[in-house]
Amino acid sequence: MDIRIFTDGSSLGNPGPGGYCAIIKTPSKKIVVKGGEAHTTNNRMEMSAAIAALYYLRKKLPKLKECTIYSDSILLVNTIKQNWKKKKNTDLWQQLIRLISEFDKVEWHWIKGHSGHPENTEADKVAVKEALKRKLHRGKKVDEKNILPSKVEPVQSTLI
Repeated sequence: MDIRIFTDGSSLGNPGPGGYCAIIKTPSKKIVVKGGEAHTTNNRMEMSAAIAALYYLRKKLPKLKECTIYSDSILLVNTIKQNWKKKKNTDLWQQLIRLISEFDKVEWHWIKGHSGHPENTEADKVAVKEALKRKLHRGKKVDEKNILPSKVEPVQSTLI
């Protein structure tokens, strides 16, 4: 099965409220996985998008063996492909490496952000919306389960 994932993360301030989005395209449908945190960085949200997508696939399509991830984060793609040193966000790197190991093959491709790529543009818009949600709810009592998840898992997803 041909599974393509397009990810993006956003942070309003660095650190600040952040959001992420992963668009998972299968031959027959598109799934949008999204979320965020009240206080985070852009790199954490970029990583969270990839983690959320792989987690979703592992839970919903457990027999799936391969997928391809497209990200506009050079740090994310090159850390995986070229084994760059993992200096920060070790908690997320551990989650990501564990999830990757559950697949036979995960291909990584860098795409230039804000360059008109349709899925990257959509993922960016959703990630920014998720960050804005967290900015609007900052300091207010909200339903933490639905608005301010403390972990990437479980993910919120929408089938389109």
